[in-house]
Parts: sequence; C-alpha cells; structure tokens
Amino acid sequence: MTDPKLKEYTDRCARAEKETEKLAASLQALTDGNLASTENVETVDKEFLDLLNENRKLKYRIGILKKNIEQQRKSAGAMCDLNIKNSCNVLGQLESVFLRAIQSAYPGATNPVTQIQVSKHADYQCNAAMALAKSLKKNPREVGESILKSVPPSPLIAKMDLSGPGFINITISQDFIRQQVTNIVLNGVTPPPTTSLRVVVDFSSPNIAKEMHVGHLRSTIIGDSISRLMEFLGHDVLRINHLGDWGTQFGMLIAHLQDRFPDFASNTPPIADLQTFYKESKKRFDEDEEFKKRAYQAVVKLQAHEPIHLKGWQQICDISKQEFSKVYERLGVKLVDRGESFYQSRMESVVKMLQNSGMLEEDEGRKVMFADGADIPLTIVKSDGGFTYDTSDMACMRQRIDEEKADWLVYVTDAGQAQHFKSLFLCATKAGIYNPSKTRVDHVQFGVVLGEDKKKFKTRSGDTVRLVDLLNEGLQRSEEKLKEKDRDKALTPEEFTKARDAVAYGCIKYADLSHDRSRDYVFSFDRMLDFRGNTAAYLLYALTRIRSIARTACVSRKDIVAEAQKYPVELEHEKEWKLARTLLKLPDVLIKITEDLYLHSLCEYLFEVSAVFTEFYDNCYCVEKNSEGKIVKINFNRLILCEATAAVMEKCFAILGIETVEKM
Repeated sequence: MTDPKLKEYTDRCARAEKETEKLAASLQALTDGNLASTENVETVDKEFLDLLNENRKLKYRIGILKKNIEQQRKSAGAMCDLNIKNSCNVLGQLESVFLRAIQSAYPGATNPVTQIQVSKHADYQCNAAMALAKSLKKNPREVGESILKSVPPSPLIAKMDLSGPGFINITISQDFIRQQVTNIVLNGVTPPPTTSLRVVVDFSSPNIAKEMHVGHLRSTIIGDSISRLMEFLGHDVLRINHLGDWGTQFGMLIAHLQDRFPDFASNTPPIADLQTFYKESKKRFDEDEEFKKRAYQAVVKLQAHEPIHLKGWQQICDISKQEFSKVYERLGVKLVDRGESFYQSRMESVVKMLQNSGMLEEDEGRKVMFADGADIPLTIVKSDGGFTYDTSDMACMRQRIDEEKADWLVYVTDAGQAQHFKSLFLCATKAGIYNPSKTRVDHVQFGVVLGEDKKKFKTRSGDTVRLVDLLNEGLQRSEEKLKEKDRDKALTPEEFTKARDAVAYGCIKYADLSHDRSRDYVFSFDRMLDFRGNTAAYLLYALTRIRSIARTACVSRKDIVAEAQKYPVELEHEKEWKLARTLLKLPDVLIKITEDLYLHSLCEYLFEVSAVFTEFYDNCYCVEKNSEGKIVKINFNRLILCEATAAVMEKCFAILGIETVEKM
C-alpha cells in the first residue's frame, strides 16, 4: 500500500538534503577563505538553518506517515475479517479512517476530534475541519481539503466531496452495504469487533424474607438487558444478585422460627407465606421486649456461626430464593446469588486495612471514612461494632476487582442511592481498592415507577405492588387484548399461550426500557398493550408480519439462505437502500449504549427499523399475485432483505430480554 503524501515528503526531504549539503559546503568555503563579507555569511547561514529545520520537520512527517500506512494495512486486514466474522460499526470505522487522515494531514494536531455524523446530503459527514481550523488558525475549507486528500483507501467509502465551509460528505460503498446485509442472512447478526472484558453487573438485589415488589422491577429488567448486551458483544459477564441475607432482622426471624416450629432443625418448616411470617416476627419485635432481647441474642449466635442458628438462617434463605427464582424464571432472568453473608470475612479484612492505614475517624462511637469530593462519609463500623451497607459495598468492590479480576463494574440501583455510590467510589479510590484508570465503574441509576395518577405506584390500599401480582395482571390483560382481536381463534392453544406470555412480559419490559432510565415513568397497561406506536405489542406483531411474508410465498428460510449464498443481495429501489442502511446502524447503536448504558436508544432504533420496513413494504412488492390471488413472481432479493430485517429485530428483542413468536 502506498501513500501519495509519503512520496511527496520523501522527495522533498531528498531535495532538502542535497540543498543542505550545498549550503553547508558554501558556508564552509566562505568562512575558511574569507571570500565574502560577514553579511553574505549570515545570509547563507540563515538559509542553512532554515533548511535543517525544514528537513527535520519532513523526517518527522515521514515517520508519522509510515506508522499510519502500517495501521492502514492492519485496518484493511481487519475490515476483510469484518465481512466474514463480525458486523461493522460503520460510524466507528469512519471515525478511525478520518482520525488517521487528520493525523496524516496535520501531525502536530493534538487530540483532534473527527465529528462524524449522519448527513442529509450523503450517508455521513465529517465536520472536523471547523474545530481544527480554529485551533490551527487556518481557513476551514483549506483544512477540509487537506483532510480529504489524506483519507486512506477504505472499502466502506464510495466517494467523498467537500461542501460549504469545510464539510466532508461521505457516501458509503453500495457493494459494502450489499455484502453486509447478505452477511446478516448468512451468518446471523454478529457483534462488532470488541476487546473482551470481565464485567460484573450487580442488579435486582431483593432482601431475604421479603417479597419482590415493583421497586425491584426496574433494576431487574435494566440489569438483565445490560448483561445480555455485554454477553452479545463477547464480554465475560458475571451477573450478581446482591441479596440482603445478613443482619439484625435475622435474629428476629430465627427467634420467631424457634417459637413457631421448635423442630425446624430436623423437619423443614412449612412456611408458604414468608412475607406474613416476617410481619408476625416484626410485630413481636416491636411490641414484646422479651422477644426483642431473644432476637438480639439470636443475632449474636448467628454471627458466631452457632450451628442451630445457621440452620434456621439457611432455611429462611432457601425459601426466599425459591420464591425469587419463580419471578426470575417468568422474566427469563439469570443471576448468581451472592448475599452479604458471603462478604463477612472480607468486611473484617477491609476494616483492618482501613484502620491500619489511618483512614478511619471516630465519630460519636462510629468509625467513618471521608474522601475529597464526597458530601457524606461512609460509616464503616457502627457504634455497637457491627458492619453496615457501606462496609459491605467496600468489601464487594475489593472482592470483585481483586478476586473476580473485573475490568468493569456496573451497579444498577435507583437514583436515591447516587450519593452513596459517589462516596463509595471516592473512598474506594482513596483506599487504593479502585483505580479509575484500570477499572471502569458505572452506577446505572433509574427513576421510580409511577401510577397513572403520577404518584408512586401503589395498590388502592396504599401498599407496595407485589411483582408477582403485577406479572399476573399483565398475563390477564394480554389474554383479554389478544381475544379482542380474535387471536384465540386464529392460533392453536399452544401458539396463543406463547403469544400471550410474550406480549405480557415483553410489554412490561419494553415500557420500562423504552424510557430514559434516569427519569420516572408512568406504568400503564392500557398504553403498553396498545398495538399502535412504539410498544412491544406493536413491534412483536410487526415482526410476525415480516416473518409471514415468506410463509405466504411458501418459501423457507433455507431457500432464502440458498439464494443469498449465490451473490450479494441486489438493491435497486430507494426504499430498499434506505432499509439496508438502517439495518447497518445496529452495531453503532450497541457501541453507543456501552458508553452511556441508556437502553432506550435500542428501543428507538427497533421502532425506526419497523417504520423504515413499512415504507419499504408499501413501495416494493416482495411477492406478486395476479387478480385470482395466484403467485406469479417471488422477488428473492426482497425476501433476503425481509429476512435480514427480521434477524435484526429479533436480536434487538433478545438484548432487551423479550421473547419473540412466529405467529400472533
């Protein structure tokens, strides 16, 4: 691979070398022979120094260009691999191409920004010239021309042109688009190339002996979707369910267990309703001083790992986990349970480390930790010597970085914990537990779920909505909605059940994920089950319609793949090209989400794909029939485009944790 700039600079450097040699000889002759005045010597000397300086600059540019050419070789090879193994994040690849062009044209530019965006005049536009011209104090159009001339060859780019004050319009290669769409059909939706990381995602986190309620909904859904995205991108993901399974309340529960079921150690107690059991023990704890005293004694014995108390604690935990697992199974969520009990010895180690390093301060009997920038300190040890959530979270972070070897920690909790996590991250940095330059840490915070009265979502009696009740109501309403549309008559019982479940759980998830997670959102079954607009009900139905096109033509997926194997899909109509370009946006959407962890971007993209497909379908016949309804022509290129669209939509749904169905 050659570069015209490299040849130009090499030639100029060679000429400068010769001129330097001549001037050096002249300067020496003038000085030795005293053949001219001092003024002549100074003139030659100045020319000599200017040439030396120019020569030094040219050599530096040659070095930069050689490095760029080597990068281009590697990039070109990587791009060839992308056509086979990975999807191509077009925006990211263009940014890489134009960054090299800027560095080639202006080697002295520091931290140049490529500024690539979607354009109305072409496929994309590079706006880097304006900002660069300002810093270089040059004309932006001239800068744009220099960048344009320095763009290396790329299989992505068909043509470029300069417009306005320095905008570079970029048209993507049609051959590249055709090949990428065909690859979706042949290889499925593959992830863009990424460096695999060890990622720990902490989400859901209910408390033992308490039922999951609507407050756990957002953390569970958002955390699961983030985990699915990371897994699709090839990261090594550990999904942690940080359970509240330790503390004072367990003394209360164990004491109540001993009274209600004295033989619990040998016979598993029949506690069907753990929530009622918890309320009974809490009532006794609040009203009976003798019981409260026994509860505190039970806590001490539990923390001392007394076998009978550990047995009772384990039974209570097991019953809770069984109930949690039923909810997770319905939602299709997988987690690794790891309670606070897991970190007990690690908490002791953290406290000792902080104490020895002089980072703990006494505060009315407590031991607290301050850090610059933290508005509130962490309470590491309570006045009674016990540990807190702060202690547990410090031990968690240390364990996940040191033992799990995590490159990236993600905490999915409500926005009310923002202050706590700010202090945690700052204190962990101060303690040397967490190094921001080595480990990425994100607090993925979210707003609360509101009822249709715009107040915190509760039952009519004012109680917190149980998650099981919410899911059951979703199933009931989904069934009613599908029956309104006579789907129970068009589908087999098995197909109807699958459609009902997909719509119910999918709508609940999509309603959450399609909103900006940092804001509160109104929970409305009527809205989320609407078969119009940006809802899971509409999008799931749209997907089944796409899938039905090939079935109507009696064409199998195997037939479509066989056609795609012959040659890249042919695209002619403008709506075909628009749909193809839209399908190619997915990798960039996914990469963007890894940067900000806002999943509503994927929902917006999914809705865009559906809308663009509708435009395509309304303007381009996939299957042509005569007046008698008999098929007279099957356009396989358009069926290939339908198959690619369905595959992209299904992958989006999979990342969102939503099951799809063939018929609805």
